[in-house]
Amino acid sequence: MKKMMMLTGGLLMMSSTVNAEIPALMKTEAGQDVASVAQWEQTRRPEIFKLFEEHVYGRNPAGRPDSLRFEALGEDKVMLDGKALRKRVRIHYEGPGGKAQFDVSAFIPKGRENVPGFVLICNRPPEENIDPDRNVKSPFWPVEEIVGRGYAAIAFFNQDVAPDRLTDFSGGVHAVFQDHKARTPSSWGTLAAWAWGASRVMDWIETEPLLDAKRMAVIGHSRGGKTALWCGAVDTRFALSISNESGCGGAKLNRMDLPKSEHIAQIVKNFSFWFCDNFRKYVDNEDALPVDQHQLLALMAPRLVYVASAEGDPWAGPEGEFESCKLSSPAWALYGKKGLVGDTFPALETPLHEGSVGYHIRPGKHDLTLYDWSRFMDFADKHGWQK
Repeated sequence: MKKMMMLTGGLLMMSSTVNAEIPALMKTEAGQDVASVAQWEQTRRPEIFKLFEEHVYGRNPAGRPDSLRFEALGEDKVMLDGKALRKRVRIHYEGPGGKAQFDVSAFIPKGRENVPGFVLICNRPPEENIDPDRNVKSPFWPVEEIVGRGYAAIAFFNQDVAPDRLTDFSGGVHAVFQDHKARTPSSWGTLAAWAWGASRVMDWIETEPLLDAKRMAVIGHSRGGKTALWCGAVDTRFALSISNESGCGGAKLNRMDLPKSEHIAQIVKNFSFWFCDNFRKYVDNEDALPVDQHQLLALMAPRLVYVASAEGDPWAGPEGEFESCKLSSPAWALYGKKGLVGDTFPALETPLHEGSVGYHIRPGKHDLTLYDWSRFMDFADKHGWQK
């Protein structure tokens, strides 16, 4: 094992917890050091993005369909003791394989315009976690607190876009845009489908005059956190991407030797459909993967990204999530911005918010809590989202 040292070109050799050389962030495939925004945006970022498409998440053939249509589900309703206006929207789309739709709920602070907000990719039962009638209130989507801080709370259920189970991709959004018999090893997996759904929510946000599409975050927990990061890489309209305990396939560095955390072999065994088929090549072979997750975070630059961990969630590999934040930071330096401010793994409940890359770790287990939401809103506040 090798001690930590920084080499020119962005190659990092890390401490005893790292298995091999980390793929270089600031060196092009032609071997050139990246020293300017133009080199990053025109050469290196596209290279990294294509590698993630090809080897991890898969290529999405859909994009924004011309058939996209937004249907209001009933009249807008004043709720939360007059503090919020609730809107419910059905997003319709169609393609070669037929028609489909999914629903979105939004709570917007009453009496305000150009409101910033958070789009939650909900991966838990919607009746218990994103109840639009607020008969059931869950910390997973604390609408009352979000609205109270001056933000819009927006959510959709990921399985309304694509099922969260092993299938032949003959259902959901996959079936609408690609014949499952025509799939290739780099065809999109389910994480990419859910990310596509979040982008369609952004399409609706851009039509809603009460919302500010330039101050919107996409947020997810666990598999939803993996999705939020890929969505932020694909859709640069999101100003902030938030990964809550996303672990392997999300924010966690694959090449960190964290025995208690999930690795590619385990995630492919249980959830291969989340990824493209090419990802299977890296089972027990992480060092051959041409990218690592610090590069995924770097695709957000110069926008904002936030990674959150929990002390009682070693499966997500908090140390590996933090290390990705550190290693992604040179991308922000190109823009004269700070990435993660803080080189040392922080104490519990000591958020790092000074740079464009935010991080915290809290006590407790694998969950999305009010503490997490409060820190995400603090971070947005810190970066001027409340005008």
